[in-house]
Amino acid sequence: MEKKIAVIRGDGIGPEIVAEAIKVLDAVAARYGHTFTYDEVDMGGVAIDKWGEPLPAAMLDKCLAADSVLLGAVGGPKWDGLPGAQRPEKGLLALRAGMGLYSNLRPAKLWPQLADASPLKPSIVAKGIDFIVVRELTGGVYFGQHKTETVDGQQVATDVMPYSEAEIERIGRIAFETARKRRHKVTSVDKANVLDTSRLWRSVMHRLAAEYPDVEYADMLVDNTAMQIVKDPSQFDVVVTENMFGDILSDEASMITGSIGMIPSSSLGEGTRGLYEPIHGSAPDIAGQNKANPIGTILSAAMMLKYSFGMEEEYAAIEAAVHAVLDAGKRTGDSMAAGCTQVTCSEMGDAIVAAL
Repeated sequence: MEKKIAVIRGDGIGPEIVAEAIKVLDAVAARYGHTFTYDEVDMGGVAIDKWGEPLPAAMLDKCLAADSVLLGAVGGPKWDGLPGAQRPEKGLLALRAGMGLYSNLRPAKLWPQLADASPLKPSIVAKGIDFIVVRELTGGVYFGQHKTETVDGQQVATDVMPYSEAEIERIGRIAFETARKRRHKVTSVDKANVLDTSRLWRSVMHRLAAEYPDVEYADMLVDNTAMQIVKDPSQFDVVVTENMFGDILSDEASMITGSIGMIPSSSLGEGTRGLYEPIHGSAPDIAGQNKANPIGTILSAAMMLKYSFGMEEEYAAIEAAVHAVLDAGKRTGDSMAAGCTQVTCSEMGDAIVAAL
């Protein structure tokens, strides 16, 4: 196959981890006879510095012209003082909206080699951690109206959290279809005891659940979900929720697996073109030091091969290579443990290429 990949290296450690993912993609291309070409895209802080805005229209056009998009990370303290509309993260929101990416899939999977790194008790870890958070990505409070105004002499801020039946139904179907490929269980997370949006969410999900009698369904309030993720994560298979709840819960879920640097994600819409990125941030404190863990980005590239390009065997080969490297005791600093060998970001990429 010949595929064009838009590459957003981004800010902080982004360029370092993306370089290792491309190294692995090139090794896969050589082994399986594919051709991957890369189109460089500026987004985030680097785009602000270069172009004066977080996602210029020409850069979005590059992403829309590609077969898929690989992203490192955006943001950092350098741009924290900018107005909200000009911050690096606005580029990411604009990219998701521009590409029509309404579903974000974040697996929370404990790699057995890193079991000791989980902050949970061994008795909880022993039951297993393997679930996926399906997060609605283009609706809710992040895309609602935001305003700050003066009322009776004081500042009052308002953020609107809109959802339509159609938005809820399409993400719900993603969750139920995903569950059919896993362990046939969906947990829908909301705050229906307080929010109208959550009551609508629950109503639509109940209607959908009737269409999927082979999938076990349950409602769970978001505060309880946050507790249950650390009490007994083995109970979950597919967790589906709205944008802000999903943002928070997926970060919590990633941390119980031992290292946020290991977790990939995919964002998809109606077609096969997607946005693939690790879930961690730009880590400006270690940027440029060759210390970052590139595995989350490498696994994100693997997800791209599977979900956007239909390359199941290639995906499995990368995952097997990661297992082999972890079995050999190689670790970056974030997941270092007694008896293991600490390696740099680039050395980890080299090791995974060698294992391929």
